[in-house]
Amino acid sequence: MQRHRFFAAASNVQEGRITLDADESHHLTRVLRLSEGDDVFVLNGEGREWECEIIKAGKNSVELTIRRELLNTVESPLDLTLAQALIKGDKFDLVVQKSVEMGVTRIVPLITEHCEIRRAEEKIEHRLQRWRRIAMEAVKQCGRRKLPEITEPLRFDKFCEVAGEHNLIFNEKGGRTLREISAQLNKLDRQVDRLALCVAPEGGWSEAEIEMAEANKFLFAHLGPRILRTETAAIAAVALSQHLFGDIP
Repeated sequence: MQRHRFFAAASNVQEGRITLDADESHHLTRVLRLSEGDDVFVLNGEGREWECEIIKAGKNSVELTIRRELLNTVESPLDLTLAQALIKGDKFDLVVQKSVEMGVTRIVPLITEHCEIRRAEEKIEHRLQRWRRIAMEAVKQCGRRKLPEITEPLRFDKFCEVAGEHNLIFNEKGGRTLREISAQLNKLDRQVDRLALCVAPEGGWSEAEIEMAEANKFLFAHLGPRILRTETAAIAAVALSQHLFGDIP
């Protein structure tokens, strides 16, 4: 049986009952044609999910009663940031969808010297809303309960200033394999539970950006002998990182 999942903000979950907003209510009643007595699942985007029964189904508001909370583990233990250089719309949409499915914690759109799209040329608020909608749908589809953060675009130099301690930058011209980097990091006294991946646009990194990454002690990595498109590189990097440091076996 298909599992129908909906989103409700934490403020809409009170005393054993949940109220869906107009958009989710419309999808439940008009698109899926569900009604009173049907079972659904609701997540709050902050890590919690409940199995519910529909008790009142209206076009703009649906009320549910909570049967039980789901407590099984579905989120990766790895706090994984994907810093992806801005690329054309449909390609970035794909990166958002697939990286969310594979458990990324946050996505940082990067403004780089060779990226195809600049902030001034974009309706950035519109794009952010679109990416967040795609992320929400991916969370519902894949069974996650936490909604990943998608930040406003950052220039690469600004990202370097706020990045944590384990930052990988993928570069066709050099670097080590992720397996080699994993072996190095796993020699540390504590388990690596936080990682950032930086993926270049189709035009690659500029010399200034390479120097900036070196100055900030980023680890240079590559994804094998073949030249990958940036969206392919991003998805591969997330999957391999989850395999080596997260919860993909």
